[in-house]
Amino acid sequence: MRIRIVDAFTDRPFTGNPAAVLLLDSDAFPEADRLQQVALEMNLSETAFAHPLPPGGEADWALRWFTPATEVDMCGHATLATAHVLRTTGAAGGTVRFAARCGILTSTAHPDGSLTLDFPTAPLTPASTPAGLAVALGAEPLTVHDTGAHIGDLLVELADEESVRGLTPDFAGLASCSRRGIIATAAAEDPSRGYDYVSRGFFPRVGIDEDPVTGSAHTALAPFWSARFGRDELTGLQASARSGLVRTSLRGDRTLLTGSAVTVVDGELLTTF
Repeated sequence: MRIRIVDAFTDRPFTGNPAAVLLLDSDAFPEADRLQQVALEMNLSETAFAHPLPPGGEADWALRWFTPATEVDMCGHATLATAHVLRTTGAAGGTVRFAARCGILTSTAHPDGSLTLDFPTAPLTPASTPAGLAVALGAEPLTVHDTGAHIGDLLVELADEESVRGLTPDFAGLASCSRRGIIATAAAEDPSRGYDYVSRGFFPRVGIDEDPVTGSAHTALAPFWSARFGRDELTGLQASARSGLVRTSLRGDRTLLTGSAVTVVDGELLTTF
């Protein structure tokens, strides 16, 4: 079985967020524990599994995502990686519909090679700062928002870009502060550099201390910063060591996430399901 590693939300190898992608030729998923074993073996923030669905339905492919530790409801970068593999292998082109735990997601390919994902917008709710969050994060939040059921993160606004870039969190301490993780964000110090806001994502509860570029987090970052800036079209920089850009377009209860991807490994899984 072919297995590919794709760097998502970047156009250069060894940057962005790597995801493993397996396109299954079956009409159903194997047992979840087997998928989890493969994800653990890959040891990337996400491994995506997809299989084709019968024609005429509401979706073209079924899609699931696993971290090394657990299955998740929503993942942006591994969806982008899957759409990239479908396009570059000729398995699908144009607009592809995915059936996932969080609903129907779509991906649209553009002539320049970039892809736009259509995801549900995260419902933001102001929240109080959990006990121990500021100490574990290493910075005092300005505001805190809950991002809803599918994401399960806390969106934490910090004072400035330097504060976000300089974080050195206590991951064990952060693990008790939210259902999934912490998204730290601030306005860009200099928007002329090509981005409007910065973020970093920490998800120790699901086996990922820091995620390089988190597509799902931008379904919360988009409405948060669009309300602040008064613009629906924005660009976010996730300021991890690998870094990556996500262009966001707020469309009410849907958020469009646009980025590029590049395949860096194309190999064979020498085992069966």
